[in-house]
Amino acid sequence: MTITAKDVQALRQATGVGMMDAKKALEANDGDMAAATQWLRVQGLASAAKRAEREAGEGAVSVVRNGNVAAIVEVKCETDFVAKSDEFVTLVDEIAARVAAEGEEAVAQFQPEIETMLTTLKENISIGRVHRLVAGEGEVVDTYIHQQSGRGVNAVAVVLRGGSEELAHEICVHIAFAKPLYLTREDVPVAEVDAERKTVEEISRNEGKPEAALPKIIEGRLNGWFKERVLLEQGYVKDEKQTIEAFLKGASIVAYAQVVVGG
Repeated sequence: MTITAKDVQALRQATGVGMMDAKKALEANDGDMAAATQWLRVQGLASAAKRAEREAGEGAVSVVRNGNVAAIVEVKCETDFVAKSDEFVTLVDEIAARVAAEGEEAVAQFQPEIETMLTTLKENISIGRVHRLVAGEGEVVDTYIHQQSGRGVNAVAVVLRGGSEELAHEICVHIAFAKPLYLTREDVPVAEVDAERKTVEEISRNEGKPEAALPKIIEGRLNGWFKERVLLEQGYVKDEKQTIEAFLKGASIVAYAQVVVGG
């Protein structure tokens, strides 16, 4: 397969490696970008934190709390010019309020408004992610939203048992910044864990680590990987010396949802 300069440049931007290393990785993997990225990781040439850039859509997100219910709604579009317009932001807020009051199926009621915007704004506009969290007896719900240019871009809702609304709000703020992918370690798909274990083992062997020390080294690296992704194991953003699980002081997170525009 022919490796083009454009392919090499794309891999360099995604991984931060030099031109020759990027070319070598692509040649070793028949031009497969994902496989080349993984190959560079195993060789110790690319940072594990680097990710291939994904094309991010535009839009706005709204979160509405109504008693013991919180709803998050995302509406997607093509440009930030449309996303931050009053008309667009108002529609997102209205949909979120309706979802909180009536349920996720309420988004269908807004199809006429969406179709009108398609015509008047001349952009591809559609409903994105929708979440509705309900706090039961003995539970509380709270929310957080980060705004940019007058529109919501990062919305969080949390249901907490055995804690206060203030504590639930603090967890929401943490999630907004830390962006966990899972609540507990057990929620991480087994296949994903197995793949990462294999990768860190290859990396450790390539570094020449002693065979006897490998199990401990691999587990240490896996624990660090979990800490990046699992909410309860993350360091609290305002005091990273304590985990979220410790910060909860006996309270428990029943459910959470986060929507980041373009994420």
